[in-house]
Amino acid sequence: MACFRTARRPIGFLLKGLNNYKQCRHDYSTWVFRGDQASKIKIHNLFSAGYSMFARRFSVKLSASDQMNLVQQLRKRTSAPIIDVKASLVNCNWDIEAAQKELRKRGLIIASKKSSRTAAEGLLAVAQDEKRAVVIELNCETDFVAKLQIFQHLALSLARSVLSAESFSQHASAATPLGSEDLESMKIALDHTKLNGETTVQNAITEVAAMVGENVKFGRGFALSTSQGIVSSYLHTSPQPGLGRMAGILTLEVEDGNAPVDALQRVGSSIAMHVVASRPLFLSKELVSSEAIESERDILRTQAESTGKPPMAIEKMVEGRLRKYFEEVVLLEQKFVMNDSTNIKTVLNDLSKEVGSSVKIGKFLRMEVGEVTQRAEATIEPEAVAR
Repeated sequence: MACFRTARRPIGFLLKGLNNYKQCRHDYSTWVFRGDQASKIKIHNLFSAGYSMFARRFSVKLSASDQMNLVQQLRKRTSAPIIDVKASLVNCNWDIEAAQKELRKRGLIIASKKSSRTAAEGLLAVAQDEKRAVVIELNCETDFVAKLQIFQHLALSLARSVLSAESFSQHASAATPLGSEDLESMKIALDHTKLNGETTVQNAITEVAAMVGENVKFGRGFALSTSQGIVSSYLHTSPQPGLGRMAGILTLEVEDGNAPVDALQRVGSSIAMHVVASRPLFLSKELVSSEAIESERDILRTQAESTGKPPMAIEKMVEGRLRKYFEEVVLLEQKFVMNDSTNIKTVLNDLSKEVGSSVKIGKFLRMEVGEVTQRAEATIEPEAVAR
């Protein structure tokens, strides 16, 4: 009993002290211990306390509107999920700078964990001048992220950086595939409110992945150039200049270097649009492999034999349908989408007469977001470039 009487006073005093602490919880407070006696002294300047043993407690209480304002500010800065934004602010005692730093640390970890998830959405970005063009595919998991300004800024900056890089200088009539190993250490300059300065391509992609909370990766890319002529491009479903979900790019080779550029660009752009719409697989009939022709011929012959017609009639049917096949897959034989009474070969002949010099298509390519999924980043789809 004596023991309980001895303990009653300190315990009661502590409970009373805790009650007082609730009433003044918005102030700085210091607990001071002197032998068997404990007392609580409320102070407003910690540095004025001269006690040898104390434990400090500090708390901040903000109004609901102030908290929401900080959440909105940090959300705008980082594009992180709102739940993570609020949790970081609470953990950091509503210090927005500390919370932003914590989000970046956590975001990098989250980004690395998500790097194995399928990313089949995204955008194509095209950067070009008169003689060269670069198209890259930047992938993400959802079309929502592809609409974000930071994602679009990264895609355009990447294409422009590749175009200006010395390693991708002019190669006459060449279509050079770009692998991720070509780009990982390449420097990229970013000028965005959420991501600014010079860094490597890989670091920039990782940073954006952390901000948007999805797997973001470089998909594939091509550099296309010509020594005598022009490069033309067309982007379909374009949220802003230089971006789109489908792209057609080609080179127009011209013998006379003084040929009017305006006419070449006008026709080149319309043929690039045709490439997107008509999906050609080959530039000319001569470039269609003999294996592809024989395979198609066998299919057509089997279909014709099912009609029960004589052999001579069957051969005529096969040859007629084979011409139709060429009109479907060969660019020069296709009907022009802007005037189906003519084909691309005739369009080029008319352009040659207009500019006073022979004009031909050197190379073309067609790309669409999501054509290549669940592959290594360095893998390039062979059908993307016509041979």
